[in-house]
Formats: sequence, structure tokens, C-alpha cells
Amino acid sequence: MRRTALAALAAALCLGLTACTSYSAEDCQKALTDESTKTNRPTECQDLSQEDYNLLIMHRALKGAMDDMSKEERDMLDYQDDGSINDSIGMD
Repeated sequence: MRRTALAALAAALCLGLTACTSYSAEDCQKALTDESTKTNRPTECQDLSQEDYNLLIMHRALKGAMDDMSKEERDMLDYQDDGSINDSIGMD
């Protein structure tokens, strides 16, 4: 009985604390929005180092820029990357 009560109390405390929730870089990447900035992080990104978070928001920005490019512009960048058009600059 006492062990069950302590387990229930520990679970309740854990649910009330965000430190008990661990998010991955993938969770953070999915949570990024247009409002995400270096100082305005989604909850899912709070545990990441500043360097890792910066990489994720930069990747998102570059992917958005690439998505807005025409196929010809993407092909030109791809050719400049390694001398052939082979999707070597893909941002997936």
C-alpha cells in the first residue's frame, strides 16, 4: 500500500514537472514554426544545446529557401556543388 502510494506520488510529481519529459532533436525539429527564433524556442527544444538548436533552425530556414527556388535554380546550385545534377544538395 505504501509503495503504491509513493509510486503514485512520484508519477504525479513527474507529470507536473517539465524536467521529467525528455524531447529529442527530432521532436524539436517537428515543433519549429515561423515564430521560432534563437531566443523563442518551442518547449520541445528547451533541452537542446544552443549550438544544436541553431543548426535546426538554420536547416529549417535553408530548406524553406530551397523549397521556394525553381527547379532550374536548384539544378544550378546542385551543379555548382559537385559538377553534376544529382540532388547532392537535397535538404530532406
